[in-house]
Amino acid sequence: MFLVFGSTPLAVRLSRWCAQRQRCVLIGLAATLPETEPIEQCEIVALPGPTALSALPLEARNPTAILLIDPNAISGDAPIEAIRNHWKDVPILTTLPLQGDGVDLISVDDVSFTAMQDRIRSWERKDGASVLHHYLSSVPEGSSVAIFCHDNPDPDALGAGLAMYELVQYMGLEPEILYGGLVEHQQNRAMVNVLEIPCRRLILDWEVSDVLKEAAVVITVDFHRPGANNMLPEDCVPHIVIDHHTSEGVAADLSMVHPEFSATSSLVASLLMRLDFEMTPRIATGLAFGIRTDTLGFTRNFNPVDIRALSWLNAWVDQDMMRSIEEPPRSMETLEGFAEALRERHHVGSTMLAPLTKLPNRDALAQIADFLLPTEGVDSVVVYGVRRGKVILSARTTDATLHLGKLLSERWGQGQSGGHKALAGGQILFESLLESVPEDPTDASHEALQAMTHALSDLFRKGDVDV
Repeated sequence: MFLVFGSTPLAVRLSRWCAQRQRCVLIGLAATLPETEPIEQCEIVALPGPTALSALPLEARNPTAILLIDPNAISGDAPIEAIRNHWKDVPILTTLPLQGDGVDLISVDDVSFTAMQDRIRSWERKDGASVLHHYLSSVPEGSSVAIFCHDNPDPDALGAGLAMYELVQYMGLEPEILYGGLVEHQQNRAMVNVLEIPCRRLILDWEVSDVLKEAAVVITVDFHRPGANNMLPEDCVPHIVIDHHTSEGVAADLSMVHPEFSATSSLVASLLMRLDFEMTPRIATGLAFGIRTDTLGFTRNFNPVDIRALSWLNAWVDQDMMRSIEEPPRSMETLEGFAEALRERHHVGSTMLAPLTKLPNRDALAQIADFLLPTEGVDSVVVYGVRRGKVILSARTTDATLHLGKLLSERWGQGQSGGHKALAGGQILFESLLESVPEDPTDASHEALQAMTHALSDLFRKGDVDV
């Protein structure tokens, strides 16, 4: 039985909620108790005035919990002490400034702060869609819109980028999806091909410069910091930023950075829900695959907003397209990368390090890391290899005490590394690893790989290295 002391609307609301779980008794002053319909499974005791606890019509009832909203119905100099003495072992939940064993104090300030945060986020998600729509509507019809993904775009960036492309085009503008690096992962390439994503690779600085000069609007998708793992110059200020990564500050005309989403595709889907936009199987499949990959099939950090977004999208997802993306053929080069990782792996405590002398493609690192992580005695994996003067790495962990993104970014800053709590990556310049980089490319690669192994061993060391 729940025993609720209070004469306010909050006491009535809590009693109605508690009565749905088990029998409830509400005790309050008749003069101040709000008028209410009878509450099923809840007895309301309306007292004519403050009454001694011993005189209350409770018989020999022993509550399982007491909710103390206000003690006005109890007479005496110390009504709170009377409650605690009468029911010594019953937990008390209250917003009053009480202390002691069995008292669970809820801070009204904390509750209000959390509720207001949730309400503001709800407003942002709702109003953000209209703000985005108004912003794009103000751009002259036929204007060029540059949608930038981060380098080597993953499914989340590609899915969100495709959806923004279609939205921009629907509004009478001329969009273009742009990225640096390569689309190498088999699933990513399949996604581009199956969904016919019109993305264009930029290689040279003058190409980026020309795009920025011609674009009436610059949108960044799945990143918010120009110059960090993307082709934009560091001094570029995008017009619109759409991202789910945590940020201390974003420079943009319209910043839509919401860390409560676990994927940018979830954020974009939430925006599209509220717009007059016709969803299609192609767009829904891209967004759904972006959400699934960034949450690792909802086995990695995710939030209710991600589930809601995917549930909404599932009505349009094309399962044949999805299967074609999820199960593309694996290249022989990638298979050789798996073999080398298994041969060369070694352990630093519960961390497995897997260096690759031959890197088939950078996205193979993520596949290998995901494959190695569910290994007995292993809670963290780092797979890394050399490409074009950099050591590329992909990291995964199940250790709740680690934040891989922070750990790596604190060791190698300036946008060379970072990521989420459970997965992260980086592209570390040889100059950040070696005091002097050999002129011979083979020697430079060999020494950089060795230096990375030593650096990672120090970073993850929890015991002696077991080679």
